[in-house]
Amino acid sequence: MNMRKPQYPIDPIFVRRWSTRAFDSSSMPKEDLFRLIEAARWAPSAYNVQPWRFIYALRGTPAFERFVQLLVPANASWAKSASALVFVLSDSQVDREDGSQSASSTHAFDTGAACAQLALQAPLLGYQAHVMAGIYADEAAQALAVPNRLTVQVAIAIGRPAPKTVLPEALQSHEIPSQRRPVHSIVMAERFGA
Repeated sequence: MNMRKPQYPIDPIFVRRWSTRAFDSSSMPKEDLFRLIEAARWAPSAYNVQPWRFIYALRGTPAFERFVQLLVPANASWAKSASALVFVLSDSQVDREDGSQSASSTHAFDTGAACAQLALQAPLLGYQAHVMAGIYADEAAQALAVPNRLTVQVAIAIGRPAPKTVLPEALQSHEIPSQRRPVHSIVMAERFGA
């Protein structure tokens, strides 16, 4: 199924990761979810402040359906079959040693790195992780009692892949691993546009 081909030799872990929408509706042991979060925990961050936070709901728990309602309808239509839904937050403030706080200019970037590591760990355990920006962030912040200094960035649907036939018909044709821009279209030597 995965027809991705890198232009340069890299570890297969990078091309095995993709954002499926087709999940098999199976349950996920909390231990497996925590293994994914453990991978995220080791992401690099500016000054090692580790600004990421994760709020999760597992399939079969009362919170799961509430989490589905915090996704835009297009995402809710398929993410409702995931094994876990995770809202990802980033701390926009840095606590200084003197007790003061200052704004973090890298909190979203660093949290994105943590999400990438979670997504790379998922296939190693037989799961896929689909990161979604299509969420009701303000409603999620309120429903999840998120402190003001934290920003709701994205949600992640995690589960075991299923055949695309479990999806609404309109989504089935899109259920293939996406390609990437060519390397030479994203890298420049010495200055922009070179």
